[in-house]
Amino acid sequence: MKPDRPLALLPKDGLTPTSDVDHPGWNHLPVLRAVQRLRFRIIVDLLAATRFPRLLDIGYGSGVFLPELARHCDDLHGVDPHPKRAEVEANLARHGVSATLATASVENLPYDTGSFDCLVSVSTLEYVPDIEAACAEMRRVLRPGGTLVLCTPGTGALWNVPLRLLTRQGPSQYGDRRERLQPALRRHFRVDREIRVPNLATAAVRLYTGLRLHTG
Repeated sequence: MKPDRPLALLPKDGLTPTSDVDHPGWNHLPVLRAVQRLRFRIIVDLLAATRFPRLLDIGYGSGVFLPELARHCDDLHGVDPHPKRAEVEANLARHGVSATLATASVENLPYDTGSFDCLVSVSTLEYVPDIEAACAEMRRVLRPGGTLVLCTPGTGALWNVPLRLLTRQGPSQYGDRRERLQPALRRHFRVDREIRVPNLATAAVRLYTGLRLHTG
């Protein structure tokens, strides 16, 4: 992952936290920003040079990553169950970002079948109660041959320690969903590319996994 250009993120004064687990300000703190932005670098690397006609960000949160995703598509959408859609839309508009946002869960997406060429999810799916339903819905709204790009945290000690320090909840906030997520995704989609950070480390010390998947 080569940082060939700066990420396009909403600035600190354009961020609205949207839930107890949404910490958009961390993207602008001296130490935490490196870990936070690593997830976005993984996504950008997996998107590569592809420009998609229609892209959906699943779990857009504060909208911090939407300016970057706007560079990768012609028509940008976002969906999230939180109730602060209007505030995020106002923040995006103030910073010149055009995106159509919706309030819904990934288990029940408010879109027609085959609506999108690409779906993106950054540290979101491990919070979803019904992972199988989420996978089925993502397949449904993707066009045939569509792309799903995601980044999810590791399941081992490397990630659990900072989680406890920063969120007080630690890994309990995920239940067993981190362990179940990747097997479910691999049943529903074909893996085209995988990025592991650290690359050569075992799962016990992995920080993030990025996947680029297809419906075919």
